[in-house]
Amino acid sequence: MEINNVAYVRIKEEETEAEKELKQERVVVEEEEEEISCNSVVEFPLQEEALPPIPTNEKSWNRALKLIGVGISSAIVVIVAVKWIGPFVLKKVVVPALQWEADAFNTSQRIIVILATLALFPTICLPSTPSMWMAGMAYGYVKGMLLVMAGVSVGVSLPYFVGSVFHAEIQRLLEKYPKEASILRLAGEGNWFHQFRTVTLIRISPLPYIMFNYAAWATNVRYTPYLMGTWVGMLPEVFIALYSGILIRSFAEATQAKRSLTPKQIIFNVVGFCVSVGATIFIGIRTKKRLDRLHEEESMPE
Repeated sequence: MEINNVAYVRIKEEETEAEKELKQERVVVEEEEEEISCNSVVEFPLQEEALPPIPTNEKSWNRALKLIGVGISSAIVVIVAVKWIGPFVLKKVVVPALQWEADAFNTSQRIIVILATLALFPTICLPSTPSMWMAGMAYGYVKGMLLVMAGVSVGVSLPYFVGSVFHAEIQRLLEKYPKEASILRLAGEGNWFHQFRTVTLIRISPLPYIMFNYAAWATNVRYTPYLMGTWVGMLPEVFIALYSGILIRSFAEATQAKRSLTPKQIIFNVVGFCVSVGATIFIGIRTKKRLDRLHEEESMPE
């Protein structure tokens, strides 16, 4: 009986020791797991810290330095142009050209020349901006605007009707430029107002001016919205051209009379011209984006 009790006590002691060893092993395992989890938690911030915000600051500084460099270069170019190149061109080119134009043409002949060049140059793929300059120099804003718009009306109408004769050839040409052609074809879709709006956007946007003159018939746009959209869309370009002509004439007259413009006049004219050009470019970019958005909306399946 005593032997059995002794054996039972030994078994209990062994079981107690085994339980203690298991508990110790569990504690060790839990401590190791905690260390592993702690290490893994520490590693995440290290991985995130591997992408510091320093490159962004460097890019910002590089962009700022580039802008400063461009600004300084532009200022130097403007100063050189106003101080030396501008007066030289005015004295050697513009003033003799104005003198020749005044001696060679009377008022009626000058109007005929401006109208003829505005009407024919777009048809034969030549720029008509110099004719707009001449209109601004000779007649100012109001009369110059009326004269230019009359010439432009003829200049965009001739290619429109000529395009009807070469309809098949123009279609093949448009197939070579699918993106531009898809935008131009927007003008021939929808009702009268849709065509008018699209033609206006195309005229303001930096799309090829002469290309649309010939492609208008091939895109099935009607003549009335085509002409009225052209009038509205070309207003910014015509205004800049007339302003440039008036500005050129004011500088030329000052040079011819051997007098210099006051700093206030120079700043007013140059700043006004830059603001006008900047506004026209901004309108053109915004219009191009609006035209692309309209194209995407038309291309989406219903």
